[in-house]
Amino acid sequence: MGLTVFDTADLPPEQRFEWWRETVSRGAGATLITADRPADFAGSMGVLPLGPVQVATVSFPAMSSERTDRLIRRSDPETYELTLILRGSMQVSQADRQARLAAGDFNLWSSSFPSGSRSAGGREGVPAAPSDALILHLPRTLVPLPEAKVNRLLARGLPAGTGVAAILARHLTSVVEEAEHLDEGDGNRLGALTSDLATALLARHLDAADLLPPHTRQQVLLSRIDTFIEDNLADPELSPRTVAARHHISVRLLHRLFAAREESVSATIRRLRLERCSADLVDPRLVGTPVHAVGARWGFADAAAFSRTFRAAYGISPRDHRHGAPTARVGRTRPAGQTVGHRR
Repeated sequence: MGLTVFDTADLPPEQRFEWWRETVSRGAGATLITADRPADFAGSMGVLPLGPVQVATVSFPAMSSERTDRLIRRSDPETYELTLILRGSMQVSQADRQARLAAGDFNLWSSSFPSGSRSAGGREGVPAAPSDALILHLPRTLVPLPEAKVNRLLARGLPAGTGVAAILARHLTSVVEEAEHLDEGDGNRLGALTSDLATALLARHLDAADLLPPHTRQQVLLSRIDTFIEDNLADPELSPRTVAARHHISVRLLHRLFAAREESVSATIRRLRLERCSADLVDPRLVGTPVHAVGARWGFADAAAFSRTFRAAYGISPRDHRHGAPTARVGRTRPAGQTVGHRR
């Protein structure tokens, strides 16, 4: 699949700002946009369809946007837009509320209500650095929560530092990073998971988790488990038993949750540890780290067992891999639909 990238640098300067305004209006509904420096406007946008939802990356200079009642009557895609600020800051308003967003905040928009935003500008004579954001376009029909309740979250600012918000932020970032390796089937499955995580985030802030469908609750639990495993690979005690205990479920239920995947819990832990070891062994910054220490760094407490496990997965020893010998085979790829965690 990959991101479809649009960049104003590919256009003549006199066409760039007008193109940006038209492109944004097509995606989010008719919007009035003004820029501090329209003559030298520079922005880029990447679009990734995931079944019924869409993820977009945007980078843009200081500007303002306004969506009025008249523009809504002209065009309303009836979507929610969940925006994650990656760099910069923004003042937003909707539903008689205002919020100031900083990097690491989510904001929820509705295409059906008047709204406004203003990204940070620079000092006099000094343009501001571009603002960067990820935007999830989510049809309202996919959100199984009362619309009147969800609208309470418009223009409130939802921190993405912990809990479901942090899981969703990492998920969106990693899906974009892995976009070129996804096919249409992956996209459809990831779209369903993305919708579930976004819905869970909204329900969390509305204290409405009991309104979530069982499938959504299961997907959110799996995403929490995936994140916990990714974050604790260095712990040699990490196992199905410790994973289950951390999430207050039985080991039997944990295995049942993983039954639809290509890998068991133990196989997932082993593969992720080996992927980290493989990357570290060829990292020039770690050339002085002994092979056994690399294994221990990612939870392989026994050096001999690490060597055997690595050879079984890649067809060569860890030492030969470090010295550039070709591998006989690569490790298993991540099951499509599983949250893609951050890379260390």
